[in-house]
Amino acid sequence: MMTSANPAVDLEAATRNQQVTWSQGDFHEISRLNVVMAEAVCDAAELHAGEQVLDVACGSGPAALAAARRYCRVTGIDFVPSLLERARARAGVDGLDAEFVEADAQDLPFADDAFDAVLSVYGVQFAPDQQCAARELVRVTRPQGRIVLASPVPHGWSGDFFAVHGRHNPPAPGLASPLRWGTDEGLAELFGDAAVRIDSELRPALQYWHSTGHAVEVFRRWFGPTLLAAEVLDDDGRRTLWADLEEVFQRYDRSPDDTAVVENTYLLTTITVG
Repeated sequence: MMTSANPAVDLEAATRNQQVTWSQGDFHEISRLNVVMAEAVCDAAELHAGEQVLDVACGSGPAALAAARRYCRVTGIDFVPSLLERARARAGVDGLDAEFVEADAQDLPFADDAFDAVLSVYGVQFAPDQQCAARELVRVTRPQGRIVLASPVPHGWSGDFFAVHGRHNPPAPGLASPLRWGTDEGLAELFGDAAVRIDSELRPALQYWHSTGHAVEVFRRWFGPTLLAAEVLDDDGRRTLWADLEEVFQRYDRSPDDTAVVENTYLLTTITVG
């Protein structure tokens, strides 16, 4: 049974809601933006052939497949079956050896100290019981192993993007923001004495679009949180949501021409486990 410092939060219900949210649309269409972050976490983890690697909340597998290309022994977990099927198909097409398992980041079905490296790219950060999820990452990582995360941060594109969703479809009261993982203070709270060392640096990740309108269209069609926000709004509310999202994309558009190159900033964190 999951627990929380705030007993008013029903974490089991929140987890079910998250599963429904990420099952909407097709997150694979969004996770193509995460390839640069997937490669970055593998670089930061200094992966070597033969190492046991876990990708938590893997989605359609960008980080898991990047690790498999380095001849690691890779397992990816997610609680959305359709995304796992996509990850398996991608591995098959590329001839990569990786296993994909349906599981919850808050209750990993693996033995203690099972992995040399544990990765997550904009994944575990959305677990409702953040402290439980952090404990699970530590538990399955061997002593002196490493946990490497690409996390959204409270400022920049990610912070503004999720703030728009929060205004139009507020999260359940009492749940900690996933942006907590993108701060030094949040990481210290989550990992505490379990971490021998925590090293973080801000990194850019560019998104390439035909236009900022194209970016909004992709998210409104495929991104679960955007789809669910639209469901609870009337027509005027939806038009305001689309306009607010486009304004965020415009704010971070660095393109010199009529296409869009949107700059996201994320926190790349390597945690050495004691």
